[in-house]
Amino acid sequence: MAQKITLCFSGDVMTGRGVDQILPHPSNPVLYESYVKDARHYVELAEKVNGPIPRPVSYNYPWGDTLKHMKDADVRIINLETSITYSEAYVDKGINYRMHPKNIPCLTEADIDCCVLANNHVMDWGTAGLLETLETLKMVGIGYSGAGRDRTEACAPAIIEMGGNGRVLVFSFGCTSSGIPQYWKATENSSGVNVLDDFSMETVERINQLVTTYKQPNDVVVASIHWGGNWGYEIPLTHRYFAYHLIDQAQIDIIHGHSSHHFLGIEVYKQKPILYGCGDLLNDYEGITGHESYKAQLGFLYFVEVTTTGELTSFQLVPTEIKKLQLKWPNKKDRRWMQKVLKRECKQFGAQVNLVDNGSFFLGWT
Repeated sequence: MAQKITLCFSGDVMTGRGVDQILPHPSNPVLYESYVKDARHYVELAEKVNGPIPRPVSYNYPWGDTLKHMKDADVRIINLETSITYSEAYVDKGINYRMHPKNIPCLTEADIDCCVLANNHVMDWGTAGLLETLETLKMVGIGYSGAGRDRTEACAPAIIEMGGNGRVLVFSFGCTSSGIPQYWKATENSSGVNVLDDFSMETVERINQLVTTYKQPNDVVVASIHWGGNWGYEIPLTHRYFAYHLIDQAQIDIIHGHSSHHFLGIEVYKQKPILYGCGDLLNDYEGITGHESYKAQLGFLYFVEVTTTGELTSFQLVPTEIKKLQLKWPNKKDRRWMQKVLKRECKQFGAQVNLVDNGSFFLGWT
């Protein structure tokens, strides 16, 4: 009989900039943005909206009300959009996220098992910043995928052992449509990110061959993809068909999509979940105006239960809200709004969203 595994997924986690400044070891606050030159300004913006934030906070402070839920999962996977580094060699790209390496307990306190790194911020502080990120994660035993010292490492999955009940393989891919510079792509001789060339069948077959290299019986295979823009609910057909092909022809069990700052619709295709866009889980955007209609401070943790043969058995969503740079439980009105929007976006895929008594949601599918 196939065993069951519960995986907890999040969207973008940005522990740099404002969040880093309230932790015990803040980085040099100097920024190179057009309008903001000091990372502490983002803390001040959050305080203007929601009140004072004590400093320094504990390492587990940013996770707030979510810690008790995250610890219920067997595996926790986040898209880490922050370089963990002392480096001062910033890349001139407008926005640069950096967390001090001594603040790494912020991730270990949440028992993070895997950070996917194929995104548009992991190299914000250059090659030195990327390499230090890899070394810091390795030092504390957090797996990673999607970036590496060369193409081989960048393409390799994080392998999470499940104590005799199979493994979870996490492959991470990034697209230039999400803002990843093409020159960040890892090569045989240079470090960088696992950037997808396109969504062609040739790319699908290359991924299938890569999966075949690592996959063993009872392995659950995740494809984590950083794709698309930051705003808007429309899901490109190219994303949908690529997801279908990965499931049909590349042995993928779960699609973990991210890049949008707000949550997108969810599809269950042949008993395999497709999370097109998980939204931001943690950032320092409080007090920044624009795009208010998306209510991007509201997000989810996604708890996906599958068998070791890769079949979906349960899908729970735990709602979150960023307040004082900390994840909190949203109020009833906001949870109702989240249900309304998610229900609307999932309807096109034949999925239902049910709000249960404890305030969380369950996804239904046919």
